[in-house]
Amino acid sequence: MPIEISICESVDETVVAAFERLMPQLSSSSLFPTKEQLLEILNHDASTVLLAREGETIVGSMTLVVFPIPTGVRAWIEDVVVDEQARGRGVGEALNKRAIEIAIEAGAKTIDLTSRPSRAAANRLYQRLGFVARETNIYRYEA
Repeated sequence: MPIEISICESVDETVVAAFERLMPQLSSSSLFPTKEQLLEILNHDASTVLLAREGETIVGSMTLVVFPIPTGVRAWIEDVVVDEQARGRGVGEALNKRAIEIAIEAGAKTIDLTSRPSRAAANRLYQRLGFVARETNIYRYEA
């Protein structure tokens, strides 16, 4: 069955249920977003939520954030998750390719993402798509 990538334009019970199923596969410490939180993300000017479907089933998602800064338009790919049952079938590649298209159309000069070293398949995918590991320090401040 072909994979369809679409921009999430609205939040219904199917979308909420998909995030409830997918988010624990991404992070064991994060709660899944509520319908209201998903609507807030969708309504944010900088955010684009992409959904991957096989037939009627949502099998993956990601968030693309595109924003202007003084040195140009930048983009970040965040919270990429593919359902365990759909991995290895090109879902992650399709999501990333669509995000790259959207970011370039928006004028992004760079597209960044992070991936834990333990996610070997994801890291191979990012490199195959042309992402290059950077020599940088990532810092996090937790409020």
